[in-house]
Amino acid sequence: MRNCFLALLVLLATGNAIAQRVTPDVISTSKGNLTIQPINHADLLLSVAGKTIYVDPAGGAEPHKGLAAPDIILVTDIHGDHFDPATINAVKTAHTIIVAPAVVTAKLEGIPASQVITLKNGESKTVEGISINAIPMYNLPESATAMHTKGRGNGYVLKVGGKSVYISGDTQGIPEMRALKNIDVAFVCMNLPYTMDVTEAADAVLAFAPKIVYPYHYRGKGGLADVNKFKSLVDAGNKGIEVRLRDWYAK
Repeated sequence: MRNCFLALLVLLATGNAIAQRVTPDVISTSKGNLTIQPINHADLLLSVAGKTIYVDPAGGAEPHKGLAAPDIILVTDIHGDHFDPATINAVKTAHTIIVAPAVVTAKLEGIPASQVITLKNGESKTVEGISINAIPMYNLPESATAMHTKGRGNGYVLKVGGKSVYISGDTQGIPEMRALKNIDVAFVCMNLPYTMDVTEAADAVLAFAPKIVYPYHYRGKGGLADVNKFKSLVDAGNKGIEVRLRDWYAK
């Protein structure tokens, strides 16, 4: 026991990545706890009903060390901060199901077709008991030369245990986001010039009013977005929405 305690002290003292990982949040569902583990930027882990879901895993195996292997990997888009083939290969198992838009699945190599599901905007699939609905994510105004064109990437709405979880991917405050209903937990991006600023993000969140919202994916060309301003705008508009600020860029 003493040796184990000393080993833990060494990990903490040396700044081990696992020791510094943000503490996960836990939300109850009818199928047990939903665990939310921020990793970095767009990288996110969800665990519920005995299943582990990685969203946009990137950065190699190290940021995911010590975490349960994924039953499902969701990928939102083709850009490197969302689609990292080396990381997918490092964390997946022989049973992991990868769910992604066609632009991503077309580039997967060495993964059996039985482990890959391609979803277009508006399509849905139940995987490991979890309903996965692909929804649009894109820049405004719509343009063929936009960084994120409509129909290429997917946001996702997951449903399990009586809870609905929205993952925005790279998007602005599009009509499809604003029209969402009965979202329990939302992860909403805000990083210029790639997606939207905090004012637009707050306005969109006030439109669909999730019970809980996490600002994530908030590092842009100018550094980190002002998530405290985002929280203040949402709080001023609707105190019934709980804004949870977590450090997605912890070292």
